[in-house]
Amino acid sequence: MATFPTNGAVLRPIDRRAAFITRTYTHLVAGILGFIVVEMGLFESGLAPIIARYMFAVPWMLILGAFILTGWLASRTAQTSTSIGMQYFAYGVYVVMEALIFVPLLYIADAKAPGTIDSAVVITGLGAGGLMFVAHRTRRDFSFLRSILIWGGVLGLLAIVGGVLFGFQLGTWFSVAMIGLAGAAVLYDTSNIIHTYPEDRYVSAAMQLFASIALMFWYVLRLLMGNRN
Repeated sequence: MATFPTNGAVLRPIDRRAAFITRTYTHLVAGILGFIVVEMGLFESGLAPIIARYMFAVPWMLILGAFILTGWLASRTAQTSTSIGMQYFAYGVYVVMEALIFVPLLYIADAKAPGTIDSAVVITGLGAGGLMFVAHRTRRDFSFLRSILIWGGVLGLLAIVGGVLFGFQLGTWFSVAMIGLAGAAVLYDTSNIIHTYPEDRYVSAAMQLFASIALMFWYVLRLLMGNRN
């Protein structure tokens, strides 16, 4: 594991872990700010409506497949690459991809349900922040959530694919279930950051937590938009 020297001294294990956690959350905040900057740039430049219309015209399965593949490659690169530059590149690509896939949802929310974006930001921030606080406060190992997240993710993906192929709507309860799944992912990721994540992989750790928070934001926003209809 990496050590972070201070004035030539080697940090103790507990200090190394604290330094790793600090770096992880710093990079998480940087990713969130990067996401906001990209979205603001797309909407302020007038590109967002163009991107949204293009994505509406493309089969959702192709977009979802491209996003899953890109996300997997970015995550794999950040987890395995020994080059810190490649880890940052993978994180940057992932943030930009998240920003692009959010464009249609944000475009609709801004046009048809004013105020829901701000509400979703607040709810997601409070929810994710509260779950991270619980993980740090209790220091509990939430690794047992891994199997739940795997099966829940598979079932959620199958439901999305089925909705696209057969034309049925994924309603309020699906959004609630996915918010719960995202919350479990936040707990799991935070627990890993506290206890087990390799200390030289703070970029990858930040990316994983960013992905879980983004998933929560997506379905909180969908839920609020559904309630406005």
